[in-house]
Amino acid sequence: IDNARAMAAVIMGRGYRIVSGGTDNHLFLVDLIGREYTGKDAEQSLARANITVNKNTVPGEPRSPFVTSGLLLGTPAVTTRGFSLAECEELAGIICDVLDHVGDPAVEASAMAATLALCRKHPVYSN
Repeated sequence: IDNARAMAAVIMGRGYRIVSGGTDNHLFLVDLIGREYTGKDAEQSLARANITVNKNTVPGEPRSPFVTSGLLLGTPAVTTRGFSLAECEELAGIICDVLDHVGDPAVEASAMAATLALCRKHPVYSN
């Protein structure tokens, strides 16, 4: 829960609205209503940076459920890998970098390099 709270705080600090104003569990929903891009656009841009999130509808959703105006983020994968609070905050910053420039190949490439560096510190499997 602390990792999710830390990530939500960073994302809110970067100007993104979190539905419910934060989180009390391992999930939180980022509201992208009013942004020029959709939840689907953001999901795909983050995927190109090796960050997996889910597009999701938000309260007052103006778009189709196949496109959405939100992103659902969860921390079980990074918690299982052993990410520290500081690393979760770093990851949230990387996510915001991509969200600030959805679809920009240079930003996606930079974010992917940073994401892979974090993941190399915490491999899923080790010998």
